[in-house]
Amino acid sequence: MNVTKLILLLAATGLSGVVLGYILRWLITLSQKGSMELTIKQTFLDAKAEAQRRIAEAEKESERLLKEAKEKEREKEQELKRKEEHLIKKDETLDKRQVDIDRELESIKAKVEEVRTIKERGVALEAERAKKLEEIAGLSRDEARAEIVKSVEREAEEDLAVRMRKLETQAGETLERRAKDILATVIQRLASSSTPEIMSTAVIIPSDDVKGKIIGKEGRNIRAFERMAGVELIVDDTPGAITISSFDPVRRHIAKAALENLIADGRIQPAKIEEMVEKAKNEINKIIKEKGEAAAYETGALNLDPRVLMILGRLHFRTSYGQNVLTHSIEMAHIAGMLAEELGADVSVAKVGALLHDIGKAIDHEVPGTHVEIGIRILEKFGVDESIIKAMRSHHEEYPYETIESIIVQVADAISGGRPGARRDSVENFLKRLTDLENIASSFAGIEKSYAIQAGREIRIFVVPEEVGDVEARRMAREIALRIERELKYPGEIKVTVIREARVVEYAR
Repeated sequence: MNVTKLILLLAATGLSGVVLGYILRWLITLSQKGSMELTIKQTFLDAKAEAQRRIAEAEKESERLLKEAKEKEREKEQELKRKEEHLIKKDETLDKRQVDIDRELESIKAKVEEVRTIKERGVALEAERAKKLEEIAGLSRDEARAEIVKSVEREAEEDLAVRMRKLETQAGETLERRAKDILATVIQRLASSSTPEIMSTAVIIPSDDVKGKIIGKEGRNIRAFERMAGVELIVDDTPGAITISSFDPVRRHIAKAALENLIADGRIQPAKIEEMVEKAKNEINKIIKEKGEAAAYETGALNLDPRVLMILGRLHFRTSYGQNVLTHSIEMAHIAGMLAEELGADVSVAKVGALLHDIGKAIDHEVPGTHVEIGIRILEKFGVDESIIKAMRSHHEEYPYETIESIIVQVADAISGGRPGARRDSVENFLKRLTDLENIASSFAGIEKSYAIQAGREIRIFVVPEEVGDVEARRMAREIALRIERELKYPGEIKVTVIREARVVEYAR
């Protein structure tokens, strides 16, 4: 019984706990629901306020933009109005100008008509006057004109001859100054620059068996030699010789010395080839240095940078028209020195400028540009005096003559390159040039005879004095010189001398 009561009590207690828990849960749920509704309501209110604020801002911004648009529209209308007023004024101005132009055109037409009337009246008066003069003089108009022209020419010719004779017979000081001016201003004709004619060097070998050693197994030796020396070896059927080909004369001579040493040694293999090429380079560099120093010492070109002398020495292996360039430069230096001494110019500048005038040819196959431009860059780089650069850079007329020394260097170049035997020229071409020279001179009217002398450096022309006057002789000399320049090709200069000799012979009986 007690157990039953206890069970019932426990059941009632559990039921009461369940009911109490449900009631508590229901109360909690009601409280949370009320809090969520409040939150939602507050969020809604906040969103509504934010929307109103943004709407207000948007209204303000739209008012501002509308105001700006209206302001711009007002400015645009004012601008268009100003342009319209300007165009109206411009049209009015153009109309006014057109009226003025029409008025001036009418005035010009009237003046033209007046001038035409005056001209016709003048022509009539001139014809009447000429007719009266013909009647008075007894000569026609053409005859009178010819007579006047002949008289004026005679007087002018006599006057010019007298003036020229007077100029040529001035005092000694004036004549000396004039001679200096003539020597300093005569422009010599130069041969154009060209690539050297000698592009290969032959090496003599003791026997043709050496060719096989030089080629080596599968061409190993010849490829090694060509790679190290920078040249091309031509091993062909030519007996007793191997040809070395290269546009660089220094490389050719290095290759020649190395190949000769290899043949003498007999041990031809890549390692030995490299050793001999390096040895030959040192030998050639020593020769280059010695040649440069010797040239400077011989010509008196002192205080030059050693690197300039090294480049100068390379010209020993360079030729132009068959003429050794270093020998040509030394010869030029001596000629320039003598010319400068005669003309009272700076002898040192003239000699050094002549010696270095072709220094650019030493590396013109390695550096872009003409040999004159390369030479200028070399001398500027190594601090050579500006007066020497001015003296050397005009010898091919690429730059203007700024000093008397520059003209002297150009003249010396023409003398050295143009003298007989200095450069290669076949006998047939030489004789043909002399024949063409005499034919050109003899083609002019009034020529009695002409002779090409001084190995074609001068042409002497004798004219008939009764047919050619002094003025015509001078004009003839200039025309012959111009025709020679146009039709002939030649190194240096050709002197044209026209001789007019009048002889009067009488006999006393």
